[in-house]
Amino acid sequence: QVQLVESGGGLVQAGGSLRLSCAASGSFFSINTMSWYRQAPGKQRALVAATTSGGSTNYADSVKGRFTISRDNAKNTVYLQMNSLKPEDTAVYYCNVGVTTRTYYTMDFFGKGTLVTVSS
Repeated sequence: QVQLVESGGGLVQAGGSLRLSCAASGSFFSINTMSWYRQAPGKQRALVAATTSGGSTNYADSVKGRFTISRDNAKNTVYLQMNSLKPEDTAVYYCNVGVTTRTYYTMDFFGKGTLVTVSS
């Protein structure tokens, strides 16, 4: 089992910045892709950004140039630096972590989410 602890959400004015963190703990062989998703009211959950164990990253078009995903493998932590925030970035942000278990299955887990609210 994997536990994910997210932090860093809150209320910010448009144009401001926030940094989200997600720390993974538990029993697993390795961590693979680490991602951030978001779900705005009335909308489906959607991928915001992802980073592989090799360091590759990809972003949703709507956040390219404004958000940066990074990871600290020693701390099993993934970050999302969000700059130039817009009201349309308002959503619950969820961390997602893929792991290889000690019995070599691959699984992924979602955190409980952290609310980001951007006021205009």
